[in-house]
Amino acid sequence: MITQAQVLELFDYKDGELYWKKNTDGKRVIGSKAGGDCLNSGGRKTVSVYGKRCTASRVIFLHQNGYLPFMVDHINGIQTDNRIENLRPATHLENNRNARIRKDNSSGCKNVSWRKDRKKWSVAIKIGGKRKNLGCFVDLELADLVAHEARDLYHKDFARHK
Repeated sequence: MITQAQVLELFDYKDGELYWKKNTDGKRVIGSKAGGDCLNSGGRKTVSVYGKRCTASRVIFLHQNGYLPFMVDHINGIQTDNRIENLRPATHLENNRNARIRKDNSSGCKNVSWRKDRKKWSVAIKIGGKRKNLGCFVDLELADLVAHEARDLYHKDFARHK
């Protein structure tokens, strides 16, 4: 587990980027951007902290706040936007609520799917890990509105609509 003291010793932070403050392996150029454009499989920027690969968002959060939460959520959903004002602590559930619409979504609306058996749009949302059905609708726009309102009501600050 890395500490804030280690991170403060290694990096300077400016506008969502980390810059090397100390040359730990003879390869680092002091003042250069840490991690360059290195992305992990999830599309997040990464940096090396004493030989351990870490996401830049977690290192920046620790650098600025002094602790590491369970997860660091990108408020605007852009995984490479590591400005401190775009980062917040989150649980796994909260992080999932703020996820973008899935690529395999056929309705184009979060929490809305087509029910062939009823020939209607179905709206369902997860609350506390349990699925809550909110009804079936002939009109896609109405179904999307119901889903939107439910996300605002139940997901609060972590509600993402697109």
